[in-house]
Amino acid sequence: MSAQELATTAAAMVATGKGVLAIDESMGTIQKRFDTIGLENTEPNRRAYRDLLIANNGDQQYISGMILFDETIRQSSLAGVPFAQLLTAKGIMPGIKVDGGAKDLAGRPGEQVTEGLDGLRERLAGYKALGAKFAKWRAVITIGHGIPTSGCVDANAHALARYAALCQAAGIVPMVEPEVLMDADNTIDRCGEVTAHTLRTLFQALVAQNVVLEHTILKINMVVSGKLCPVQAGMAEIAEKTVSCLKRTVPAAIPGIVFLSGGQSGLDATRNLNAMNVGTVLPWPLSFSYGRALQADALAAWGGKPAQVARGQQVLLHRERCNSLAARGHYSAAVENELPA
Repeated sequence: MSAQELATTAAAMVATGKGVLAIDESMGTIQKRFDTIGLENTEPNRRAYRDLLIANNGDQQYISGMILFDETIRQSSLAGVPFAQLLTAKGIMPGIKVDGGAKDLAGRPGEQVTEGLDGLRERLAGYKALGAKFAKWRAVITIGHGIPTSGCVDANAHALARYAALCQAAGIVPMVEPEVLMDADNTIDRCGEVTAHTLRTLFQALVAQNVVLEHTILKINMVVSGKLCPVQAGMAEIAEKTVSCLKRTVPAAIPGIVFLSGGQSGLDATRNLNAMNVGTVLPWPLSFSYGRALQADALAAWGGKPAQVARGQQVLLHRERCNSLAARGHYSAAVENELPA
């Protein structure tokens, strides 16, 4: 893929009113998803669920790309069409999760570093042959007593930068995802401090590895209170502090920013995204790359029952439409209530 093609792909990922659906759950995570509906975690059931998510007519209005898991990009729909081919035919770009997961960071209790660089060059070539247009690598940053340390942030930023450089060399757009977790009792201001430090470190590492920022998508957490914090910030404060943090740390060269939901409810993730896009003029579009926040209601509506596939897809499409409007600052409670019973 030429430099122009990388630029075109990156821009298309954050086209106006479009976001990225994350369906790259690991085996352990999809087990947890299926446990909520009492469904056995088997390959046929995973394939059936992914078919619901991918073979959903009309989603190309709202979704620019989907992040797939290794098993998924090698699977076919229930109609026998490879999932990557099905997405491409609809005008949705297939993406692929390529990291090996977060592992304990030696010498840094309570902190983790994402592994998976070994053999990545060859894996990327294989994924490109399977149709992948972009990739994703997630780093995990934990807030706690005395953490994160600079050593942890530096290690994860370096890995993200090396991954991004390998992606661009392979003709694949890298999505870099440093996630500051919202699991602790920290204030929103502490989250903002850690997120800003993480982003500054990340972009220094990207530049050091000669990563072309114009061909890179940032996936990041919103600046929020830790879920155990006794004082929970409201929507307006989350929007203001998230936007302020990004303006101070993210270069204008980045084509766009997509948010992870990070444990927020589907409604909160949509409302907060909308609040950031109302009346703001920014150097880059702010959109979404949600997993559970888009899938949860659809999964519950489906319940593992073939007769409920259409309902599950209807619920998913509604959630996607709501977030598409939020990415333009046009979401409202009235829109939320438009889902047919």
